[in-house]
Amino acid sequence: MCVAFGFCFCRPAAGSRGDVAPYTGLGAGLREAGHEVAVAAPGSFAALVREAGLGFRGLPGRPAAAGGADGNRALMRTAAAFVTELGQGFADAVDPRTDLLLLSATTAPLGLHLAEALGVPAIGVFLQPTAPTGDFPPTVLGSRSLGRTGNRLAGRFALRMTDRVYAEAVASLRRRLGLPPLTPAAMRGRREKAHWRVLHGFSTALVPRPSDWRDGLDVTGTWWPYVAPHRRLPAEVEDFLAAGPRPVFVGFGSMAGGQGERLGALVGGALRRAGLRAVVQAGSADLAVDGDGVLNVGDLPHALLFPRVAAVVHHAGAGTTAAALRAGAPSVPVPVTADQPFWAARLAATGAATEPVAFAGLTEERLAGALERVVRQQSYARAASVAARHMATEDGVGAVLKALG
Repeated sequence: MCVAFGFCFCRPAAGSRGDVAPYTGLGAGLREAGHEVAVAAPGSFAALVREAGLGFRGLPGRPAAAGGADGNRALMRTAAAFVTELGQGFADAVDPRTDLLLLSATTAPLGLHLAEALGVPAIGVFLQPTAPTGDFPPTVLGSRSLGRTGNRLAGRFALRMTDRVYAEAVASLRRRLGLPPLTPAAMRGRREKAHWRVLHGFSTALVPRPSDWRDGLDVTGTWWPYVAPHRRLPAEVEDFLAAGPRPVFVGFGSMAGGQGERLGALVGGALRRAGLRAVVQAGSADLAVDGDGVLNVGDLPHALLFPRVAAVVHHAGAGTTAAALRAGAPSVPVPVTADQPFWAARLAATGAATEPVAFAGLTEERLAGALERVVRQQSYARAASVAARHMATEDGVGAVLKALG
């Protein structure tokens, strides 16, 4: 079977590795099962995709967020223009011989129309829960519950706002494909009536399947980023790990661009206060910390490093959150934006993390205090171990293969 993935990011700025990396592991699993797999994603992720042995098809990358006095309206216009371009790029990227489309949350509102034109099935493969539920509010609204009715209403409102963003893109795409007009809301209604299949690649250790979801919405377990079997940590990392007590890991992924100098001073002070060694990852912030007992690194596979650390300080992206739990490492979540407050709160609710420290309120004192608690109070590590054992029972790739029949 020729399977095409359609992925792009749903964040307001440049997107990140965490938006694509989980699908490299899923794609590699499908390839090993005998499927021919191609991934459509922005060009900056070509090497990441090809390293997993998968075909690559380029998609437009998201432009920087628009500024200006009209704020949200400017952002909506920018997003609408981007998804219109994305739709055309997606149509160019998909091979007509494709037998199945697997669609991310960002590409699904476009890919369903491509599937209709090609006469092929499509399945959603989402990294976040997007269907309305009374169990929690939309992930972009953070973690504060609005009550069961309020949560559902907010979820429906979020879907209507998405329909508005995609309206022109869908109209343009359907004209190109020679399809009769159909609004995003009408397509969404059609797929809901048909119980369109959506598989969610996160763990029930973090988000149990909502009790009020319809049939066809399933939680499979996490899709882990591809790591080559021969991959090892660099020698300098191994030497540092062996030279003393387990360090903590500190990294903010694709967040905090341009704030490396401020963060470096803050993190360095917190580490000294807490008396801890650390592996510090540069990320988009270009974070670096001076001093003894600190190793500054670039990109490293979390699957190899996190089982070797005492705790993880991170931005609470979905992938990093899951990787810390999988390793049985307790966390200090420092959410910045988008769905990160949601995942930070979910992580804390497992008992495997301190209460989230919002990035905007991060100080040396707060970080040092959180680090001291998470390392010295064994309840966090015990809870992380419980979650890790739960996650080990899940087979995210196997669940997708089963769904493919």
